[in-house]
Amino acid sequence: MNSKHIIIVGGGAAGFFAAINSAQLHPDYSVSLFEKSSKLLSKVRVSGGGRCNVTHACFDNSLLIKNYPRGEKELRNAFSRFSATDTVKWFEQHGVELKTEKDGRMFPVTDNSETIINCLMQEAEKAGVKIKLNVDITEIIKNENNTFTLSANGGGSFECDKLIIATGGNPKDTAYDWLKKLGHTIIKPVPSLFTFNIPNNPVTQLMGVSVPNAKVRVQGTKLETEGPLLITHWGMSGPGILKASAWGARFLSDLNYNFTALINWLPKYTEEKLRIEFANQRAENPGKMVLNNCPVELPKRLWEYFVNKAGISETTRWADLPKKNSNILITIIINDEYKVQGKTTFKEEFVTCGGISLKEIDFSTMQSKLVPNLYFAGEIMDVDGITGGFNFQNAWSSGWIAAQSIDL
Repeated sequence: MNSKHIIIVGGGAAGFFAAINSAQLHPDYSVSLFEKSSKLLSKVRVSGGGRCNVTHACFDNSLLIKNYPRGEKELRNAFSRFSATDTVKWFEQHGVELKTEKDGRMFPVTDNSETIINCLMQEAEKAGVKIKLNVDITEIIKNENNTFTLSANGGGSFECDKLIIATGGNPKDTAYDWLKKLGHTIIKPVPSLFTFNIPNNPVTQLMGVSVPNAKVRVQGTKLETEGPLLITHWGMSGPGILKASAWGARFLSDLNYNFTALINWLPKYTEEKLRIEFANQRAENPGKMVLNNCPVELPKRLWEYFVNKAGISETTRWADLPKKNSNILITIIINDEYKVQGKTTFKEEFVTCGGISLKEIDFSTMQSKLVPNLYFAGEIMDVDGITGGFNFQNAWSSGWIAAQSIDL
């Protein structure tokens, strides 16, 4: 029986990666992983529509860190130790081949998140990690000899020499109270990846329509992102919107999710270029209806919606298009306004910004600067990435580093 004990709290990606690597690297310790619910790796299961977006094919760390609204500076250090290249290598060495999609997201070639879950579960079992479900840790007592006594909801206490916290983000401040008691500063958690609600707007009748690249701006701010945009039955989603939600997480929360979104549906066209396209269309197809003849690359239903929004009748021919309506149509394409009132969680991939203040963590070891032998991994820290596999990369890197640093 090993006399020394490592406990990992949290059965998600970061917790599992920390547990597996701790057990493999430190055979003189027994390793236990506690999960408060009855489900392990639940975010891994739902990520990427059930395919698990393991990481992103961004193998240059100076570019990789640019995808983190919070934690960019600190992750430079972490990724120099365990990068996206290392993630790909680790999974391949453990029997899981990854593939890269056009947008850079990486998935298992099976297109099934169970492949990743099975791999992590098997490696944890092989390494001798003891997994305990339905253990909700409510208090951590730091003992005089820098060991810990953990208390669980409903009774039960556990002793350990090293403690890794990987419980993920949580929208409620109170979820961090047990860590506050250790002296850690909690940065107020707010949602980071969410879609925009645009209630009672006729654009929602186009749900399912998407454009491959739109520019998204929030009026009155410097926030501007680009990416695919999808119209949904409640408003707008897609990577272009989700990027804006991540970079704007704090101030959009301060605005109580009431703001004006400005959409440029065709960022590659300037106003001048659009005028030329319209003039060419008028010259070449004067007798054709504006409604049925779109001179630029827009989905048919979206073009029809814009024509209607610009007050152009169904029977208006290009030759008869009034200048005023033509100008309105151009403005809609490059500077369309929508009143956003509220947000919706993106699928089941709830991500928060906020958590343990990064000033209180040593990113070369993931150890607390305040409490010896206490480590953090994953989203419990005030680190979050945009959509595309970046949050998992933070989980793998920080979990791996925490495990490496035990006994340093």
